[in-house]
Amino acid sequence: MKKIRVLIADDHALLRAGLNRLLNAESDIEIVAEAGDGEEAVAKTIELVPDVLLLDLTMPRLGGIDVLRLLAGKHLAVAVLILTMHEDEGYLRETLKMGALGYIPKKAAETELISAIRAVHRGEIYLYPSMAKSLVDEAIHGTATRDEEPFDSYELLSQREKEVLRHITQGYTNQEIAGKLSLSIKTVETYKARMMEKLHITSRAELVRYALQRGLLTET
Repeated sequence: MKKIRVLIADDHALLRAGLNRLLNAESDIEIVAEAGDGEEAVAKTIELVPDVLLLDLTMPRLGGIDVLRLLAGKHLAVAVLILTMHEDEGYLRETLKMGALGYIPKKAAETELISAIRAVHRGEIYLYPSMAKSLVDEAIHGTATRDEEPFDSYELLSQREKEVLRHITQGYTNQEIAGKLSLSIKTVETYKARMMEKLHITSRAELVRYALQRGLLTET
């Protein structure tokens, strides 16, 4: 029996070890490689062309969205399954548009992952039930018209991330933002890093330009 060749791309070594134990227990699945960051995920996917790329969205050097974007131009016969902590409809829509065949949260890995890998390997779409329901609800109630418009990464930001973005572009330091939002400085830095990754922005200057373009500096 030909096994399903899987590449695991996640920056957490302990999670990769757990996934290895879970998947290696299946007779029809084998792990061909691991990647600890986005650039390594792209390089190993191109080199090895696994049947399934198990891809996290939040990784160093390149995030999962950028990995998908780079691989899309390579036209490889690789089924991408997103395994992420983000139960976010914006991420879900964006990754499906970019060619991913599956999307499940990490909390469901133990119960859903094996079935998801087999499904995407067959060329089927596999979504975590609650997230699939959100897409169905959008279709039924006619709220999915956004899919016909250019995707706006701003939709991916949580309300807290939007607040941090506005304060940063208004010139406040991380310490000042922490005080205004009653958060720790570390938490503000985490929100800032996630927000910049989602927007594909790498500097404060780019953030200010982005905020000006969107008119965010005039918002209260």
